[in-house]
Amino acid sequence: MIRLLLVDDEAPARRRLRRLLASLPDVAVAGEAANGPDAVRLIRESPSDAVLLDVRMPGLDGFGVVREVGPDRMPPVVFVTAFDDRALQAFEVEAVDYLLKPVSFERLARAVDRLRRRLSGEPDASFAGKLERLLSARPKEPEPLRHLTAWSEGSARIVPVESVDRLEAERNQVRVHAGGSSFAVRGPLADLAARLDPSRFVRVNRGTVVRLDAIERLEQWFHGDVRVVMRDGTRLLWSRRYGPPGADGLGPR
Repeated sequence: MIRLLLVDDEAPARRRLRRLLASLPDVAVAGEAANGPDAVRLIRESPSDAVLLDVRMPGLDGFGVVREVGPDRMPPVVFVTAFDDRALQAFEVEAVDYLLKPVSFERLARAVDRLRRRLSGEPDASFAGKLERLLSARPKEPEPLRHLTAWSEGSARIVPVESVDRLEAERNQVRVHAGGSSFAVRGPLADLAARLDPSRFVRVNRGTVVRLDAIERLEQWFHGDVRVVMRDGTRLLWSRRYGPPGADGLGPR
């Protein structure tokens, strides 16, 4: 039985992995974490054989989790990412797998088979060194997105990010509002928000990211929340959980 830990800040992503793993024999989810600090505690305290670890999380990301736990104390890691990270591709040949979101059953099954073979063999004394090399070779943060590939009525179009007014989570995709039109972009909101310029876009609540220049005004609301009035007339709630703007006019994404 392979005991896995799931680490991802998006609950839908964890649910999807749980559902897919339930179809695989001799695999059990031993614990879950929704952020980096909880992941560090979980890995340190919960007996497990391996970790499915999201690369991009707010605050302490997947690489930070490895650093906090220590490469010499990390169980085998299968990294999960929404982006085709070249460093992870190179690291795959060093026997640590990676999965691209949205994770397919076939790809997950191959990763688990790979883990099974690794766990049934002799311990790899060089594993900590491999993790160290991955951390040292971690690429610089990518440039903010300039364009989005959006879908409408079965056809794709390129949408300049500067024309986007707001983005809203919509099941397993993101609804992009730009210039009076709306389009669907595949993937979770958190992954897309992580690629936007934080000086121009801000997350105002769990399901919405807005472009700051598209805000008409802010109004005080109840219980410390703020109501956002967009230039197109749309009204949104800026939850105090996401830090309504202070003196600098910005809140955390």
